[in-house]
Amino acid sequence: MLATLRQTAELVDFFRKKGLRSCYEKGDYIIKPGEFPPGVFYIVEGLVKAYNVSRYNEENLLIIRKEHELFPLIWAITGRERKVIYQAIAPVTTLRVSREEFTTFMRNNPDTLAPLMDMTLEMYRLHSERLINLEYRTVRERIISFLLTMAARFGRQTEDGILITAPLRHQDIASSVNSSRETTSRELAIMVRKGMLGRLSSRIVLKDPKALRAYISK
Repeated sequence: MLATLRQTAELVDFFRKKGLRSCYEKGDYIIKPGEFPPGVFYIVEGLVKAYNVSRYNEENLLIIRKEHELFPLIWAITGRERKVIYQAIAPVTTLRVSREEFTTFMRNNPDTLAPLMDMTLEMYRLHSERLINLEYRTVRERIISFLLTMAARFGRQTEDGILITAPLRHQDIASSVNSSRETTSRELAIMVRKGMLGRLSSRIVLKDPKALRAYISK
C-alpha cells in the first residue's frame, strides 16, 4: 500500500467535512440505471455492488465496493461515465461530494492521491484476476478461483471455514466466471455435496480453502 495513515485520514476528513450523508437499505439504488453519477461517494459502512446489464438482459457483476472505498472511481478520476449501476447489497451509509469539489481537493492536496492510487490498483488487481480466472478450462475451476478471490477480500474465519461476508447470488458468480446461472447453480450444489463449500445465513463458506486451492493447482 502506498498511502500513509495521515494521507488516508486527510481524504476521509475531506468527505466528512464536505460530504452529504445518505443511508440506503439493502436493494436500494445509489446510482440508478441510466442515471448520470450525482457525485463521488465514500462508503462509511456497507457493501455496494457495481454492475451493468448485458444485451441479454442479465446482470453482469463488475465489482463489489466495501467500506472506506470510493465510487464511481473511474468517473471520479477521468470524468468518463460508463453507465454502471450501483446498488446497496447490505445497509449502506455514504458521504457524497460533487466531482468538482473532489478534483479541486485532489489538485490542492496532492499527498492524498496516494490512497486514491491504492484503490485504483486494487480495482486493477481484481479485474486482472478476473481475466486470469477465465483461463481455467472448467466452470468448477473458475468458480473456485472466483470464490477464493472473494474470500481474500471479504472473508472471515469461522469454525466452519472462511465465510464470504458479501452476499453473492448465483447470477453474480455466473457472470464473473463466464457461465450460465443454471450451470453455476449445479456446480455449486455439487461442491456443497462434496463438502468443499457450505452455507451460513445464505452466505458461502469455504470449508477447506487449502483443498480448494489444490484443486485449481492440479
